[in-house]
Amino acid sequence: MPHDVDHHAILDRLAAARGGVRNVFDAIDPARTAHVVIDMQNGFVEEGAPVEVPMAKTISGTINRISAAIRKAGGRNIFVQYTTPEDVDECWSIMMTRLGGLADAHREGFREGAHYWNIWPELEVTPQDRALPKGRFSAFTHGTCPLHQELVAAGIDTVIISGTVTNICCESTARDAMQLNYRVILATDANAALSDEEHAAALNSLAFGFADLCSAEEIEGLFSQ
Repeated sequence: MPHDVDHHAILDRLAAARGGVRNVFDAIDPARTAHVVIDMQNGFVEEGAPVEVPMAKTISGTINRISAAIRKAGGRNIFVQYTTPEDVDECWSIMMTRLGGLADAHREGFREGAHYWNIWPELEVTPQDRALPKGRFSAFTHGTCPLHQELVAAGIDTVIISGTVTNICCESTARDAMQLNYRVILATDANAALSDEEHAAALNSLAFGFADLCSAEEIEGLFSQ
């Protein structure tokens, strides 16, 4: 089961504060849309992994549903994998310090090609999909992931974000995407955090200034408008 968080209640409360506006986007141009799947890797999903997010196991089917709808509509699926930078102890020393006792397992687990680095096998990835490495929480951090450059080259103006962890890498990516002027939709039932409270906090933060909140079913409906 996905997180027990009612995104409609969040949108209702938001509408009361901003003149009736709930979500902003009422349609999607599939040709200009990318579904960006964040960090659905063995190291985040597999039982006993260094940074396991147990809820992430429950969203694979929903991510696959969105990916299939995107392919059918003519959009793009991009699977982004956290990849340990070669010089992580220098270029991102603060993050390694904050990881504390997890630092060594995290560093080695997400080296390119390592088991924990690989995409979770229950995700459906086809030859027409794309996989990209990222070296920071946000897939839009300059110089650490080629996502923005590839989206610009493809004429993409809308990103749908799914994956894990909702309130860290997914939220960071959504915030940066909006500030780069992308239309952002967070797939509420295809994101996973360590708790309902953390998932809800991210949804509340993003809804006002950064992203629309939509379920997989609602995203499918946007393609038919």
